[in-house]
Parts: sequence; structure tokens; C-alpha cells
Amino acid sequence: MSSLPGELEGISRFFYSSIGSIVTKIRALQMGLFAIGVGIFFPAIADTINAQSLRHRLDRISLPSSNNDDFALATLKRFYAMHDYQPVWVQEDKLAPIHDIVIAFIANAEQEGLDNQDYALEELLHLREQIHTKPLWLELELQTTQALLLLTRDLRRGRLTAAEVDPDWHIKQPDFDAAAYLQQAIASGDLKASLESLPPTTKIYQLMKQALAHYRKQITQGNHWASIPETPLIRPNMSHPAIPLIRKRIAHDFVQYGYPEYDLPFSNDQKYDAHLVDAIKAFQERNGLNADGIIGKNTRDALNRTPEQKIQQLRVNMERLRWLPRELGDRYLLVNIAGFQLAAIEQGQHVLTMRIIVGRDYRSTPSFDSRISHLVLNPYWNIPHSIATKDLLPKQQANPTYFASQSIKIYSNHDYQTDALDPDSIDWQTLGKRFPYVLRQDPGAKNALGTIKFMFPNPFSIYLHDTPSKQLFRKDIRTFSSGCIRLEKPLQLAGFVLNEPAAVTDLVAKIETGKTTTVHLPKRLPIYLIYLTTWIDDQNNVYFSSDIYGRDKRVLKHARW
Repeated sequence: MSSLPGELEGISRFFYSSIGSIVTKIRALQMGLFAIGVGIFFPAIADTINAQSLRHRLDRISLPSSNNDDFALATLKRFYAMHDYQPVWVQEDKLAPIHDIVIAFIANAEQEGLDNQDYALEELLHLREQIHTKPLWLELELQTTQALLLLTRDLRRGRLTAAEVDPDWHIKQPDFDAAAYLQQAIASGDLKASLESLPPTTKIYQLMKQALAHYRKQITQGNHWASIPETPLIRPNMSHPAIPLIRKRIAHDFVQYGYPEYDLPFSNDQKYDAHLVDAIKAFQERNGLNADGIIGKNTRDALNRTPEQKIQQLRVNMERLRWLPRELGDRYLLVNIAGFQLAAIEQGQHVLTMRIIVGRDYRSTPSFDSRISHLVLNPYWNIPHSIATKDLLPKQQANPTYFASQSIKIYSNHDYQTDALDPDSIDWQTLGKRFPYVLRQDPGAKNALGTIKFMFPNPFSIYLHDTPSKQLFRKDIRTFSSGCIRLEKPLQLAGFVLNEPAAVTDLVAKIETGKTTTVHLPKRLPIYLIYLTTWIDDQNNVYFSSDIYGRDKRVLKHARW
């Protein structure tokens, strides 16, 4: 996708140089009323524009009917109060030159995964054509400001209210004063630069933006493909009628991206040969799947993902990235729940990545942020009550020696100061949800947390930890935990977290003692657990994954894209 930045630059040049050709057919004005898409109407009554007429018009705007209208009306009035009710876009009976910048900026909203018609693009273009009609000057002035206020807000903090769209999102959206920002942007003398600084500047957002342009170009070029039908598992050297179609699909990606592994000789052979196996393994790797070369449901779903579907995924995830704080830190961890990946990021670069295991569907891992404060070596596992009653008690009831075999101790309360209870003294068959005991697993080879856990304050009792079940990292869909994050490379992560790779040797020595040890960080490290079905790797490849918890659907429902 090396050509993508050039594509975006070309699109931007087109919009800034060809304002008049963006829309060729504009719907007619109706009854002299103009709506900007949020329920606020400006009655066309004045035949001049000045501070007095602007203030009079603002006082007569229709009352809001929704929360978004409330924001729009209040922000519009506050902006003009800051500006002494002086017009900005229509001055001396003509358009101010900076209005071209605004129109181009709104047109470019498509590049950010937004819909420019949500910002009254057609209405504004029509009003520009009618600039010689004095009664419409106020409409153009007010609609331009209102559309720009909405777009600046949406680019800086997201179009949607995250907590309303996704109850599992617990990261505070950025605070943003759209009226004050626009006032300062106009006063700066460089409105274009101020507006272009609004979207996130993180590498992941910029690469998603490039990918969005790329897949939209595919659609305009008519690049579509037939869906690969449902098949049984196809293993290397097997034959199946779907193989020619799969080979064609991979070859299509070679044309698009130039990945050398996808360069396959043309063939209608139904045998799953070594060349195609290597290509499928590379495809699986680039789509966050286990690169085993076996074509199953997850690989087939990834092969069938259309440009239209990828565009929707990109738009959803770009919106999520706008929900994040603008400054994430120089060093931080990004835990991608949906992609089953953790990235350690320093100065914008991925310095360490690894596979992770996240919560089961009914114990899904939420999105939140915190700061890692300390590590615990050879940790005890203080077993949550829900896991004790739902998962472990039935195993003990079926096998009275289960707790002993797993080094699980029974206590009467959470202080763990009294002696553990004798499991043989308890009638396990009579217990259920009213389980009166506390369970704790001792450190050791069978401990569910492995040899190290990473602690950070949060209301969900979630942390990162090692695991003895390494084989699960070979699975495509890794939803096996009770909400916490299991790590593929815990010791390497410890080196990054402590900001001292050499410290790993000392950690290993302490682990080998078998003693439980707490290691405090010299400086707390930011961590962001977010749900992204599109993400990038350390080679800047864009990945797409499944919507494991259905959270993309929530965003799409509210966005109405």
C-alpha cells in the first residue's frame, strides 16, 4: 500500500482546487428554510448581514429537540458572542476567501471516515451559488459556522458519545470547546492548518486513513470478487473445487499490495499445493490468524471480507481512535481486545508485540485506561467468587481431590491469615451460589496466573498475567479468560514496563526462588485496553479481525453509516 499517501494527497489537492465541481446537482431550496442536519432552522427573513441582524437571527432560531441540537445551538450562539456577532464568512457583500477552505475541509470529511452530508455540504454549495441573493447571506453565514463547529467537534473527540454507544467503553472522551477552538483558529490567520490539526496524529489512525482511501478506490475501480463457499477444513495437499477461487482471491491481493508471498502462478488446479499454502500462511499472519496453512471458517471469513466491509470496519475504528485522549504518552501499552494483540509503544513505534488471550463472550474484557504500578512475581491467585462458584465448585463436587491437585486452598475470609480449611471437612455437594468460602491458588507450575502479573488500578479487577496454558495462543479466536489478559511474552513485557531489558535476568532469578515478590515501577506506565477490529503491526500492515463481542455493530447502529 505504498502508493496510498500519494492517493490521499491527490484527493486533497482535488478538493482544494475544484470546489465548484464537488456536487453537480443540488436539491432545490424549499420554502426558504435551510436545515443543517441537526434540527436547527434559520428562517430566511433578513436582507443584510451585520452584528445586529446576526444577533436577531440567533435569537429566533428554533428550539432544540435533542441533545445534539442542544450542543449545536448553544455552541453556535457562544461562538458569535465571542466574535461580537460579527460575520465571518460573508463580508462586504461577498464571500470571504477563507470560505473556500471551509468547503474543502467539509468535503474532506470523507477521508476521516465521516459523511460530509452530515455537515450540510450540499446546502452550503447551493447557498454559495445564490450568494448574489441578499436574503440568503445570513443562511450561508450561520450554516457554515454550525457545520464547521460540528465537524471540528467530531474530529477532535468523536462523532458519537462513546458511553452511550458502547456501555463497555470506560475511557473518558477528550474535552473540547468547539466554539473557542474555531474562534482561535480564525484569529490565528491560518485556518487551514488549524482545521487540519484536529484529527488524531497517531500512526495507527493515519494508516487507517490511508487504507480507507485505498479500499474506496478499489470499489470505484470495480474490484469485487466471488464469495468463497462454505467448505470443510482444507489442509495442505488436499484437493477441493474451491481452491481455484481461493488462489484467484490471493492473486488479487498480490495485484493490490504486491506482497511477494501472494505472487502465484495462474492455475485451475484444485490441489492445495505448496505455493498456495505459503501464501495462505502469509495471509493468515496478516489477518491476525494462526498461520497453520489450514483453510477453515476463520480463514474463509477473512478471504471473503469485501472492500465495503473493510471500509465500514475502518470507519468504526477510526471513530474509536477519536474517542481516545489526544496525548497517549511517550511510552505506553496498547491492548487490542478484538485483535488479541498487545503492543508496547515508544515514541510512536511498536517495540514489542505479542498475542494475548481475552475474556469469554459472557465475561468480556471492557475498554478502559489506567497506569501500571507494580509487578508481582510468583503470584497467588485470589479466585473471584463468580469463578469459584460457577467454574471450580462443580469440578470439586465431581472430584473431591480437585482443589488439592490444583494447589487451591480454602479459607473462611479474604485476609488469608488463618489456617486453610481441610477440604475433607466440607460437604461440597450442599454448596451452590451461597458459597461461604474464599479460594486461593498457591504459586507454582499450576497457578493460573503463571509466574508474573502486572497490576494497575481499575474497578474491574483486571490485570495482565502469564499463563501455563501456552497452547491456547495458537488459536485464532482467543476468548478463553474470565476478563483478564493472558500474555504470550510476559518476561519481555516486564523488561519494557520496567524500562530496563537487563532487569529480566534479575526477575528470572527471583522467580526461581519460588517466593512471592512485588516489584514497583520507578514510573507508572500508561495502559489502554481498547476494542479494535482494525489495527496495525510493527511493519505498518493493516489487519482486520472479527467483531468478537458485537461492539462494531453497536457503533454502526448509532452512526447509521
